[in-house]
Amino acid sequence: MAVRDTLDQIENLVAGASHVPLTGKSMIDENDLIHLVEELRKDLPMELERANDIMRDRDKIIDDAKKDSDDIVRQAKEYAAKIVDENEVVVQAKAKAKALLQQAQEQEREIMERTKANSQQLRDDADRYANQVFDQLITHVTNTFQGVQQAEQGLQQARQVLLQAKEQMNRSQQQAQAQAQAQAIGMAQQPSMQQRL
Repeated sequence: MAVRDTLDQIENLVAGASHVPLTGKSMIDENDLIHLVEELRKDLPMELERANDIMRDRDKIIDDAKKDSDDIVRQAKEYAAKIVDENEVVVQAKAKAKALLQQAQEQEREIMERTKANSQQLRDDADRYANQVFDQLITHVTNTFQGVQQAEQGLQQARQVLLQAKEQMNRSQQQAQAQAQAQAIGMAQQPSMQQRL
């Protein structure tokens, strides 16, 4: 599962969570949240590996360009050396060798400039993608953590309400029992008073 899909599911889990009445808080299923966090732990290294692959491709492009430029320079030098060995065209050979060498150097410079530009673009894209993934991850995890905190606060408030209700019920029962005992004692005393009369 892709990191973005998992982050979307976490966001949907928070957005679709049940609300605790009178608190403005939400309740999130702990198992669902833990499952999605495990998905992130599993998928994030793969996303980072993709970014590393991009960086490795950039290095390969640079190496290939360097090899190509070295081949061009080597061929130019070999050609120049071969021409110089031919006495009747020494002057022309030197001029052509110089031109070939300059052309090879110019091509090498152009290839290196393009390669550097491409590698910088690849590096920027990889950095931007990695930063985007981390920013989204941080934002979603922060929002999820805040939702869990709010749900926990709602549960604490509900617990306090239940404890207060229980205490009030116990007091009411005690008062009722005391009144019943008082009435029973009063009724028991009335026949004795009548006998005395």
